Amino acid sequence: MLDRLPYIPLFQDLSPGESDLLKPIFENFSCPAGTVIFEQGDPATHLYVIMSGTVIIQYKPYDGNPIILTRLRDGDVFGWSAVIGTSKYTSSIVSESRIEALRVRREHLWELVQNSPDVGKRVIDRLARMVSPRWENAHRQIQRLLESKRFGQTGLRL
Repeated sequence: MLDRLPYIPLFQDLSPGESDLLKPIFENFSCPAGTVIFEQGDPATHLYVIMSGTVIIQYKPYDGNPIILTRLRDGDVFGWSAVIGTSKYTSSIVSESRIEALRVRREHLWELVQNSPDVGKRVIDRLARMVSPRWENAHRQIQRLLESKRFGQTGLRL
């Protein structure tokens, strides 16, 4: 799947050299239908890009049953908590079908931002735009994170 990286909308318009920077930090992930990929409250470690399949985002209020918030499909991103520095995922993700995805560890993504700021910023900015329909403040929050990284004031738990 990593060979398809330059063709994924998230990574389009990157040069071959820039794509080569991303390949070592992303890994393949797959699972069958019905798999709990992570639970609400689990440590937020990875961000996922769905290559094929469908997942359900569930939220469980402390005093009720889980609620399906939305379904995500090919090209969608989940696990945003891992990018913004939240220590735990704020919802659960369950595969509705077989999932083929790419995932990246939080610390690897932020190392990319620190070591290759132009490429890292573009990738993070694109990720923010991808989740912004689900989270209105994503773009603003990521801009603040990028600024704090630039000035060494992370406040992030990597």
